[in-house]
Amino acid sequence: MQQVVIINGGTTFDSKKEYYDYLKNIQIDKDRLLTKTDWKQTIARDLGDKYEVLLPRMPNTADAHYEEWKLYFESVSKILDDQVILIGHSLGGIFLAKYLSENQAQFKIKSLILLAAPIQDTADESLGDFRLTKDFTNLIKQVTNIHILHSQDDPVVPVADAQLYKKQLPTATLTLINDKAHLNTETFPELITVIKNIS
Repeated sequence: MQQVVIINGGTTFDSKKEYYDYLKNIQIDKDRLLTKTDWKQTIARDLGDKYEVLLPRMPNTADAHYEEWKLYFESVSKILDDQVILIGHSLGGIFLAKYLSENQAQFKIKSLILLAAPIQDTADESLGDFRLTKDFTNLIKQVTNIHILHSQDDPVVPVADAQLYKKQLPTATLTLINDKAHLNTETFPELITVIKNIS
């Protein structure tokens, strides 16, 4: 059975003050509070019974900190199979890129898939302590099969970030998608295709 691990996104801030300012000033949209299903809940069904999908909930996603995520991921790592497919969505993508750039995984990685992953701060998005501080040499040594998927209309992470990942990871496959915003759709057939085509 092929193991697939999905690391979710989150938000991060440079200081507690920025986080508290965000909480004080956030504009709540009722639609965001309605119960919704996205591809993370449907992917196991869509992939079928040849895949085991693990979806660890990373700690403190509203005010995420890299060291906390690293500790938790290293606990999760103890149960991962060799030849695992790692998927990082949004902040989860830069987390995996940073972790694999700075650390040696205790398991073999069949493929790394980065979905709408930031690589640099933007006017709307801070990366806090998730900022990449090293080059990708160590990541490239650990993973040869890398996919980058990004929607061209992403309002959260600009498509330029996907192109920067491609520049840093020249052997990666970059797939640009239309009309999927920040890739929080109910289904994600493009991702299913990528996973099923990984040999």
